[in-house]
Amino acid sequence: MNRPARIALAATTVTLVASALVSCGGGGGGGGGALVGAGQVAPAATTAELPAREALIARARSLEIDTPYVPPPGDPLEHNTAGYAKTVCSNVFITGMSPDVAAEATGYFTGPYAQRSKVGTPVVDRTNKEVRITMVNGKTLTARYYGSQGCVTLAAGATDVSFKPESVTSALPDPSTQSWPMGDVLPADSGLTFNSAIVGQAVAAPFEQPGAYTTAFVVTHKGRIIGERYMSGVTPTTPLESWSMGKSVTATLMGILIRQGVYTLDQQAPIPEWQTAGDKRQQIRISDLLQMSSGLRIKAPDDPDFDPNGTYPDHIYFYTGRIDAFNYAATRPQQWPPGAVGRYRNTDPVLVNYLIRLAVEKRGEDYLSFPQRALFDKIGVRSMTIEPDPYGNFLTQGHDFMSARDWARLANLYLQDGVWNGERILPEGFVKFVSSVAPAWAADKRPIYGGFFWLNGMGQWPVPASAYYMLGAGGQFVIIIPSHDLVVVRLGYDKGESLSTAGVQKALSLLMQAIAPSQ
Repeated sequence: MNRPARIALAATTVTLVASALVSCGGGGGGGGGALVGAGQVAPAATTAELPAREALIARARSLEIDTPYVPPPGDPLEHNTAGYAKTVCSNVFITGMSPDVAAEATGYFTGPYAQRSKVGTPVVDRTNKEVRITMVNGKTLTARYYGSQGCVTLAAGATDVSFKPESVTSALPDPSTQSWPMGDVLPADSGLTFNSAIVGQAVAAPFEQPGAYTTAFVVTHKGRIIGERYMSGVTPTTPLESWSMGKSVTATLMGILIRQGVYTLDQQAPIPEWQTAGDKRQQIRISDLLQMSSGLRIKAPDDPDFDPNGTYPDHIYFYTGRIDAFNYAATRPQQWPPGAVGRYRNTDPVLVNYLIRLAVEKRGEDYLSFPQRALFDKIGVRSMTIEPDPYGNFLTQGHDFMSARDWARLANLYLQDGVWNGERILPEGFVKFVSSVAPAWAADKRPIYGGFFWLNGMGQWPVPASAYYMLGAGGQFVIIIPSHDLVVVRLGYDKGESLSTAGVQKALSLLMQAIAPSQ
């Protein structure tokens, strides 16, 4: 795969694919920023109000199980430095970003910007394909590039990872020779009817504020690309950091296994660590995990009672602890009964990934190539890199790099009810499941989360309430709008996250004007 040599904080290029001009109605509200997920910013609700923080805390306490909380071990600054090293490594060796931009503008979620001044400057070793950062105490953290597995920060005292890296290649032909969506050749005319002038304004909107640092913006209508724009140095095939949008990939891989008859949604999750007689975690269903309502006890920045000055959050430790993430998640105690309280916590997608690995390896198949084989090759995706922990466990809950066009492909799989080119990839009803409010979240009067997808249930985006979306730290965003057969993708640097929402809001409002609802 060709990587761009350098990506700078620079200008943009634009492409607009359009057909006839028509006048369409539509529109919606606006809004400022409100924290909805760890490291993720979305606009505040405009048509309804979320319950008060105190009410969320009180309801959760009334259901709480008396189990101890054991915080993640180790030095928080060391964890932050591990995340910093991994981010720089990934953006340099996967995306092709210059080291100074990678250090200045990306990866704040696991390597906070404020903490970077407390450690040495990242040393990029292109010969050994690694990034090293030395702390004041003399300890050096090393993140190494492993090709198809991206970058991994080595475990404490280790000189290599504890799994055998595999070269994963796509079985698809050269995308430059294939028509969209299986390739990247676009038709001269989309054959669709919409207001191309307004679509052009919508595509430009996320780039109007330079400080938003938007890297890519893609719009598809009825499966066709009708507009796209990129930061200078970024191309339609450039893999970009996508963070928690990878949770929706996790849902998709589980959906494939359900379609194959390996698992069912209502099945109790067969986590090996829970199989001791009397372990109440055996009651956690796969659907509870997918709906972020397992009830497992950790601390996460999205918790209503989270103390930013308290212990290092487990939610982030899954990325930075350099541990067996699957085992760590599986050994957390129960805080609430399953399906009772909805909380955005990485335990749940990590455990779904655990189940995926167990199923794939039980069949004697290669785990590291499973996503490409079972999903990406089927829908034309060639750019995805999913990074594992040092033990070879995919951290699909956030360590993922994929191009904007490939995110659009995945979203269109959902827009098409899990069917691609006539082949059913996801089981019937699965798209409805992930795009419907999770019961535990509804019980908290927060109709904003489904099955590893966020919902527009509070009208936080100026599009119909039926829309649902993927969301990642740093302003990564893919929204699916079934009423208009629309998919909208926005990617960008962490540095511009606080300014990104306004541009996306404007773009969505314009698209509602440019494109009529589907009949």
